[in-house]
Amino acid sequence: MTYIEEYYNKIISGDIVACKRIIQVYTMLVDRLYNPKDNWVFDEELGNRPIEFIETFCKQAQGELGASLELQLFQKAKHQAVFGFVDEQTRLRQYQEVLDIRGRKNGKTTELAADELYMLVGDGEGSPECYIIATKLDQSKKGFNECYKMVQQSPLLNKHLKKRKSDIYFASNFGTIQALASNSNGLDGLNSHMVTIDELAAIKNRDIYDLMKQSMSSRRQPLLDCITTNGFVRNSIFDAQYEYACNVLDGKVKDDRFLAFIYELDDRDEWDKEECWIKANPGLGTIKKFEFLRDCVNKAKSDPAFKATVMVKDFNMKENSSSAWLRWEELNNESKFDIKKMGFRYGIGAFDLAETTDLASAKVICMRPEDENIYILSMYFIPEEKLNQEEDNKEDDSVPYRLWEKQGLLRICEGNKVNKYHILEWFKEIRDVFDIYIPWIGYDPWHVDDSLLKAYEDEFGKETMIKVRQGVYTLSAPMKELRADLCAHKVIYNNNPIDKWCLSNTEIKTDINANIQPIKGMDNRKRIDGAVSLIIGYVVLKDKMIEYENMI
Repeated sequence: MTYIEEYYNKIISGDIVACKRIIQVYTMLVDRLYNPKDNWVFDEELGNRPIEFIETFCKQAQGELGASLELQLFQKAKHQAVFGFVDEQTRLRQYQEVLDIRGRKNGKTTELAADELYMLVGDGEGSPECYIIATKLDQSKKGFNECYKMVQQSPLLNKHLKKRKSDIYFASNFGTIQALASNSNGLDGLNSHMVTIDELAAIKNRDIYDLMKQSMSSRRQPLLDCITTNGFVRNSIFDAQYEYACNVLDGKVKDDRFLAFIYELDDRDEWDKEECWIKANPGLGTIKKFEFLRDCVNKAKSDPAFKATVMVKDFNMKENSSSAWLRWEELNNESKFDIKKMGFRYGIGAFDLAETTDLASAKVICMRPEDENIYILSMYFIPEEKLNQEEDNKEDDSVPYRLWEKQGLLRICEGNKVNKYHILEWFKEIRDVFDIYIPWIGYDPWHVDDSLLKAYEDEFGKETMIKVRQGVYTLSAPMKELRADLCAHKVIYNNNPIDKWCLSNTEIKTDINANIQPIKGMDNRKRIDGAVSLIIGYVVLKDKMIEYENMI
């Protein structure tokens, strides 16, 4: 019996509690064992080679130094799947990319180091170039150092592998293992045989992922292996890869070269159910100590900030910042509407011009009779020069502004500043194109000069413009009401990814009286303009609610 079948049988029998995504992938793998598709077949000998190499030659670099590595059943099943399915004629591997999402402290780094050594020494490739990738070089060197320490603990590997200034070198096939970062020079000229990304969720932009994937194009059977936990950064390469993996597992996307192992809870409510913890922690009880996880969960029950960390890092649940105003499940609303079919007649406008050299945001809030939902129309504005700077500096926002422009969610202003009058033009479009009258528009007076204010008053009337000063006195109560409506999923923002990004970035400052106001937090790359404009609009909505309800 193969390890794939053994692991699958334990899942089906209930001996191992597994999540939906793991059941999906192993059901697919077992089916392909017995019912080969296209020209792909399973070769058990090839599937066992990396397992035998690791357990024979690789030694512990942590804990009990020098002890033999013993892979767990879930690791053996994974290796058989990755290395055992091959082309019937050429015997070259089917899978060229692997995404493995599992909770922290489940043996990720040790396993990847062992895999790097196998791909360097035992994969039969001439001059294999094996790379360990991270955002920062210090981070990628952690995996590299794990490889080297593993070599040092193994007499056989230490005899043949030599550490040079920037790599580990295997003279017999001229192969190397090297640590790289997104800001490394010369990435375009690589000819990668294996690329390891440890903690994909920490990668701030997808450029290095795309570049490294393309660097494998001339190899016979390359492997891109990503092992990661979830993270707090949203709209990242991790989110894109997670969504892609789910689409492959669900059969929505056909990709015979991609294999995903997603260990996660099926439901957020399972986080305090001990019998469910193994769903996200396949090494629980062997690699990861059960008592350690129990202590973390108990602490999280009385510490909301730490709970966010446990949910993300131990259970692979999606969150944003542990100090954020809103949890991800609170702000995430994928409902959509067609403005042309909603029959909106009146809306409340708002805009935020915090920095004219940066992102700016405008909103129109709409409601309908006998409908408790609150509908949001959004538009964003960014200077062309700022956008060009973002594209040149890959460590900046790392969000797809150009794509958002193509989707009609963002408008680019010529020059180095947002043209304030473009926002006025958008409000006029909402009125003239969609026949939505805007009786009030909220704004922060700090950023609006007299000429701009007069332009708005000339177009919409002197009584239209409502000052909304920034501070706890003005914003606290409306923010708390907005949060309650977002949590109840009554605020429908058309699944706008920029709105979602800004909401997830928003943190709060609280005074001694528990009054709150929005802040950006420590990371200046995070934009909250969309959240601020929505809050401004909510201040006006709550203040004018009786009049507005009479209008609609």
